[in-house]
Amino acid sequence: MGRKVFVVGVGMTKFEKPGSKAWDYPDMAREAGTKALEDAGISYDKVEQAAVGYCYGDSTCGERAIYELGLSGVPIYNVNNNCSTGSTALFLAKQLVEGGLAECTMALGFEKMEKGSLGIKYDDRTNPLDRHFGVMVELRGFANAPGAPQFFGNAGREHMDKYGTTAEMFAKIGEKNHRHSVNNPYSQFRDEYSLEDILAAPMVYEPLTKLQCCPTSDGAGAAILASEDFVKANGLQSNAVEIVGMSMATDFPSSFEEKSCIKLIGVDMTRKAAQDVYEQSGLGPEDVDVVELHDCFSANELITYEGLGLCEEGKGGEFAASGAATYGGKVVVNPSGGLISKGHPLGATGLAQCAELNWQIRGLSEKRQVEGAKVCLQHNLGLGGAAVVTMYRAAQLS
Repeated sequence: MGRKVFVVGVGMTKFEKPGSKAWDYPDMAREAGTKALEDAGISYDKVEQAAVGYCYGDSTCGERAIYELGLSGVPIYNVNNNCSTGSTALFLAKQLVEGGLAECTMALGFEKMEKGSLGIKYDDRTNPLDRHFGVMVELRGFANAPGAPQFFGNAGREHMDKYGTTAEMFAKIGEKNHRHSVNNPYSQFRDEYSLEDILAAPMVYEPLTKLQCCPTSDGAGAAILASEDFVKANGLQSNAVEIVGMSMATDFPSSFEEKSCIKLIGVDMTRKAAQDVYEQSGLGPEDVDVVELHDCFSANELITYEGLGLCEEGKGGEFAASGAATYGGKVVVNPSGGLISKGHPLGATGLAQCAELNWQIRGLSEKRQVEGAKVCLQHNLGLGGAAVVTMYRAAQLS
């Protein structure tokens, strides 16, 4: 292990429906980046390197975005890792500090998306999900529905077949996350729905109704990372939140060879990254107070409970139905409203999760604050694939 790494400032925009606001990605980046710098109480010229994540944009959008904050000539890396892009930028920025290559870095993520379901941008080259689609079609065929809900919906169907999970158990997750988002001013949607509302919403791909699927979104998030020496030299101890464990995993042979839709969506990536983080931090799932996890669809949240070790394999449905994942339960999962309600601008999601968990530890989450939150866990997943898991704790400075 290298040096300790601390988050000293976070910021994000409100997530918006694509096309609903007259802004472009430089505007989003300026707002999120400025908020993070102001939160840290430092100026941009202190930032030595920056990693910028986005999925939809030309080659140097990262530079163009950061130029809104200043022109200091520092290295800027453009990052694209599907839906785990934001946390991949965070992972890179953290490694630069941990490895002693920088004292202060910035991770920034944004997305300006098109309306409607995700599609393929380039039809003249190999689809990066071609192997994933091949396995899914072999196992479950291909329906007249968008690809993403088929991947995750099929994993949900497999869970139902294997463990007796019900449609109501998945819907309970949608109900919870929409209810949580009522208290999040950054959330794209802030409406509360009953379990009956969730179940009665238009069916996208069984068992997933519309209110159990994340929307496309515009928005940005940012975080400032620093070494212990930088924290002390700049008097940032009161803001500092330590990253006590962080790991990225990519697909294993099991994703394709075990002929399982649950394996196909990356549960083994999640499990491996989580195990790494528990070993690095000396903390386990039983120590976690708050989790922000990648609920692109309710089925993925349920399966991720098991991948992170919040419950036993096969027990995710019972965990959801029992109220264990909300206020007053075992652990509060997605107090922000998660991707389902807060929104999912691909490049920004991981950094929005980071912001939420830092606010929770610092006691700044207002009506959605989890009382006594000290240890927080983040999970961000991208098919194709990568899973990034991060553990945060209030700083323990020597």
